[in-house]
Amino acid sequence: MSSKILEQFEFLKNVAQLIYFADQQGIVLTGGELFRTTEQQQIYFDAKKTTTMNSKHLERLAIDFNFFIKGVLTYEKKDIQVLGDYWEALHPKNKWGGNWENFVDVPHFQRSL
Repeated sequence: MSSKILEQFEFLKNVAQLIYFADQQGIVLTGGELFRTTEQQQIYFDAKKTTTMNSKHLERLAIDFNFFIKGVLTYEKKDIQVLGDYWEALHPKNKWGGNWENFVDVPHFQRSL
């Protein structure tokens, strides 16, 4: 089995842990994007919804979520920080977009290779 497949598997195991942890915190997660085509990435890049054509979504190593607290949708960093901190503590390769300096992307959780 290739190392890329194993990384995707480990990433998804961490995603499962994150979903469970969010539930314990009273945060309901619904899914956004996991896999993204190069064509879709180009559309986002052209619309300035991303700053890269090298997204981890292209490798199936990133996921975006929607966050509901008490039934209300939020993307406020302060509301989601607990999940970002937990995500990054799960594995040193895990990064949360909410902690990025140049392009804050709260819904985005990824694993670097």
